[in-house]
Amino acid sequence: MRLLEQQFKAPNICMFLLSTQAAVAPAEIVKSVKGRLQHLIRGECPNAFRRNFSLVSVGDVRRDIVEQYVADQLGHHHMADSNVQERLARFQMTFPNVDLSVPEFSAHGRYLCNLHLVLVHEERWCQIREADLEVTREMIVGAAKKKGHKLSRLAVCADHWHATLGFRYDESPQSVALGYLNNVAFAHGMKEIYRHGYYVGTFGEYDMGVIWRT
Repeated sequence: MRLLEQQFKAPNICMFLLSTQAAVAPAEIVKSVKGRLQHLIRGECPNAFRRNFSLVSVGDVRRDIVEQYVADQLGHHHMADSNVQERLARFQMTFPNVDLSVPEFSAHGRYLCNLHLVLVHEERWCQIREADLEVTREMIVGAAKKKGHKLSRLAVCADHWHATLGFRYDESPQSVALGYLNNVAFAHGMKEIYRHGYYVGTFGEYDMGVIWRT
């Protein structure tokens, strides 16, 4: 965990901008920061902090830009065959009832944890059979529902897929990514369709430029 910025606002608010590795769950961030700070001032103030917290994910760009980028994937990866392009268009999904700008609440905190997730096919080989595309889509949508993730955008392309989703603050981005990797592998008979890796990036209502300026 890296501390990038900190600010103490009167009378009793501590604000931190931090970056972590993908294996760290947001809940561990809160526990670590509060625990270490409390340890430093334990002599002067044994019980300095309430149990409440606010935790918000940010990224290089805002939520609306990330979601639009995922929605525009077919334009970024245009297929030469118009029939294939039309087929893939049916696997570009928007979930209008999901709003990733709305925070979630735990027993002691308010949090907004959003991820941009990308999984890529091994050797970037293309999968354009409609039946296989349907298997991938249904597994992702079903897994998101089962895990309690707020899936807002899904773009299944020929050789990779993108998703934007909200996740629980007690999950790490890595566990989210590996969960979907395992689920889609299972759906395709445990074939090595996907690379043994992932891309995840956090995002929110503000970009890093706004954070630095303020």
